[in-house]
Amino acid sequence: MASWSDFAAAEPALADGIRALLQQYGPGMGYLATIRPDGGPRVHPVSPVFTDDGLYCFIVDSPKRRDLERDGRYALHAYPPEDNDDEATLTGQAVPVRDTRIIAHLAGTLHASPDVDWRLFELTIDTAMLRRHGPAGALPLAATPFLPAYAQTWHAPRPKKPNLMAVAS
Repeated sequence: MASWSDFAAAEPALADGIRALLQQYGPGMGYLATIRPDGGPRVHPVSPVFTDDGLYCFIVDSPKRRDLERDGRYALHAYPPEDNDDEATLTGQAVPVRDTRIIAHLAGTLHASPDVDWRLFELTIDTAMLRRHGPAGALPLAATPFLPAYAQTWHAPRPKKPNLMAVAS
C-alpha cells in the first residue's frame, strides 16, 4: 500500500487525472465500496479529502464505518462526468487516523462539527485506474470519428519477501 502522496510522486499525471475526476464538481465526490460482515459489497457516497500528504475521508457512525473498522478494504469510484463516461477508481486500505495533529488540522480546515460522531480515515492506495472513453462515451454507436478508450493502471510496489534460503545458508 502507498499513501496518496507516494502514488502521486510515482505517477503524477495519473494522480492528477484521478483527482480531477473525483473533484470535478468542486469538493471530492465519489462512491465508496466497503465489505459487509457477510462478505457482500456495500456502496456509499462520500466526500474524499485530498492533501499534499494523503487522501482522507470523514466517516460518520454508519454501516460503512463499521465495515471499515472491521475490514479496511475499500474501492473508491468517481462520480460519472456529465459529458462522457470517463472513470477513476482507487482500491486499498482505509486506515483510522490516530495522529491528533492531522485530525485537528483537517477538522478545523473543513469545519467538521465536534457535535457529530465522525472518524477520520486515510485511504491508502493499492491500485489506481483511470479510463478515458473520449467524447463519444463508452458505447460510441454514432460517434464520428471513433476514438478508442484509453486506460492506465498503477499498482503499489509490493514489499520484497526475504530470501529464506539465503538466510539459512
